[in-house]
Amino acid sequence: MQLLNTLYVTTPESYLRLDNDTLRVEVEREVKLRVPLHHLNAVVCFGHINLSAPLMHRLAEEGKALVLLDANGRFKARLEGEVSGNVLLRRAHHQAIDNAAFTLELARTIVAGKLRNQRYVLQRGARDSKSDEETARLERAAQDLAASLRALPAAPDLDTVRGIEGEAARTYFEVFTLLVRADQREHFALNGRSRRPPRDRMNALLSFLYSMWTNDCRSAIEASGLDPQMGFLHALRPGRAALALDLVEEFRPFADRLALTLINRGQVSAKDFTEREGGAVLLDGDARKTVVVAFQERKKEELTHPLLAESVLLGLVPLVQARLLARHVRGEAPTYVPFSVR
Repeated sequence: MQLLNTLYVTTPESYLRLDNDTLRVEVEREVKLRVPLHHLNAVVCFGHINLSAPLMHRLAEEGKALVLLDANGRFKARLEGEVSGNVLLRRAHHQAIDNAAFTLELARTIVAGKLRNQRYVLQRGARDSKSDEETARLERAAQDLAASLRALPAAPDLDTVRGIEGEAARTYFEVFTLLVRADQREHFALNGRSRRPPRDRMNALLSFLYSMWTNDCRSAIEASGLDPQMGFLHALRPGRAALALDLVEEFRPFADRLALTLINRGQVSAKDFTEREGGAVLLDGDARKTVVVAFQERKKEELTHPLLAESVLLGLVPLVQARLLARHVRGEAPTYVPFSVR
């Protein structure tokens, strides 16, 4: 298994073109980067990026995904070639969606995985805090998430599961600012999650990181042969990669931790954001590059997979989890075990 390489293009007005067997990136007619196509698994473009038709055809022919996101990281479109999945797995997947008991149990499991990882973020913050009052608040929020975890097995339907997840998210984000360095809190205050568009700097940074994790999860799902549109926790909607949204839930706390690291180490600051008309807050171009590089570096970290008991790169974990999910859908594994780190 090799680490799949993704090219993230964040510089506005960049022009991507095909140069024999190489992808060439130009900015104002100056060549900034050349990447051999055989090194790439996917190309992700943020904002207004120009692409040549020959390059798009070549990417499609070679099964390399081309993903278009807006400047906030919101999904706009995806170009891909012929779908070559395991038809028997797809059939089993669609049958599983129609099995209410299977869907409910898997939705509970997905939310439980997210809450465990969120608890870890809060518990780690409580251990590192130098304020007794803030430590107590973080510990109390972690206890509330533990109560939500205990409530999940008895949740009778999907709406209840989603309600538990929503209440836990409110609890988590109410204390999230306490994890930010004290002298940066006024700049990165988080008054609940806001999307489409993000209304403050922290939401802009989190949304940007979530979008990259979601893209990786969607690619992993497609590589495993599952249908990215057919989710269990997230409702099915036209054009929505519901299963990718399911899988990314357990990885959101990893994005949260990276956002905190970038802020607390001063790699991202208040001046790296722009407020647009209407209240939308965007991460600037140079800062986007900083975040993308940090994200790619973080994915190279080795972690011990709790189920496999083996060392694995964080960037490969979505692939591992997608394959574990496929085994469960096929009936080869009695449960799906979300990834957690300790």
